[in-house]
Formats: sequence, structure tokens, C-alpha cells
Amino acid sequence: MALLEGIFGPSKDLIWNQIAKDIGGDYIDGGFWKKDVLRYRHDHWELLLDTFTRNHGKTSSTYTRLRVPFLNKDRLQFKIFREGFFSGIGKFFGMQDLQIRDHRFNEKFIIQGNNKHKIEQLLNDAQLKMLFEMVPDIHIEIKEDEGLFGKKYQEGVHVLYFERRGTLRDKETLLLLFRLFTTLLDRLVQIDSAYEDDPNLKLT
Repeated sequence: MALLEGIFGPSKDLIWNQIAKDIGGDYIDGGFWKKDVLRYRHDHWELLLDTFTRNHGKTSSTYTRLRVPFLNKDRLQFKIFREGFFSGIGKFFGMQDLQIRDHRFNEKFIIQGNNKHKIEQLLNDAQLKMLFEMVPDIHIEIKEDEGLFGKKYQEGVHVLYFERRGTLRDKETLLLLFRLFTTLLDRLVQIDSAYEDDPNLKLT
């Protein structure tokens, strides 16, 4: 094991377990049959870090994702990602490309959403924008469900969602992601776009 860590670096299990201890979360080793997850509670919300496999025809890829359900008060939708991160991929259906009153942020990120005023309010926070800049290959959105053939959430419950291709094992990046998500949740409450209540949805 030590030899493998010397070649490939620390394992996902080791890093995720360390992160759970650092932030006060729970790392659950699923063993052979179930997936490993990291659960972290922030006020009324439970954040879930895990990996999943997506098929691409005859091949498949592993992705790391961070998710948290919340009660969406005004059905705010957004997708924020770095310029060039989704080159070649079309725009969100029903979503507009937005420019906020921060030229520097606009140059670095693509912002799509359904309510420019609320998204400007959301991003009118220096700490939040700093966290977006600190996370490499950032891609965050609000999802209403898990796709055409996926799970449907109950009325009013949406999920704040991040994913990245590969198994993410960089401790600093993961800690920044958790901090970014908790800051986003707090900001959504502050701008009156989320209820500060338990959504009563446990992700698996």
C-alpha cells in the first residue's frame, strides 16, 4: 500500500476520510457492493460527495460530484462555469447568458440563469466570488431533477450540483468546494431564494 501511494499518491479513501474529520462530516466506506460517500451537515442541509460512472457508448468514465438538496423559494436557476470549460456544448435550454456588474468575473466565467437580478445579488459577495476563482475547473448549477430517466424531486426541492470527470483526490480543492457550497447556501437564503428549512430529501 505504501508503495502504491508513493507512485499514485494518497488514495481517495484516505483523503476523503481526512476531509470528513477536518470538517466534521462522516465518511462511509461502502465496501465492495456499495459506493463510498462523504456526508456533511451544514445547518439544515446535508451535502453529499460521491463518485459515479457515466457510459459513453462502449466506454465509461468516473465522475466526482457534490450535491445538496434545498427548498428553492423562487425557482431560481443558474449554471456557472469557467470560460472554455464547456467549449462545443450548447447553451442551457431556457437559460440566458448573463453579464453581472463585475467585468473581471465576466471575463473568467460563463453565467447562465433565469433571473439576472437575483444572480447579481447572489454574486454580490467578495468571498463567494473569491471561492469560485480558487476552485479549478469549476462547474456549478441548480438541478430540478436527475434527468429524463432519473429521479424526480418533490415539489419545490432542487439540488445544488457540482461534477468533475475523474476521481477528485486533491484535498485543498475538495475543502474549497465544501466551503463554496455552504457559502452559496447561505447566500441563497440571504437573497430570499431559498428556505432555511430541511428539504426532507436524503440523496443516495
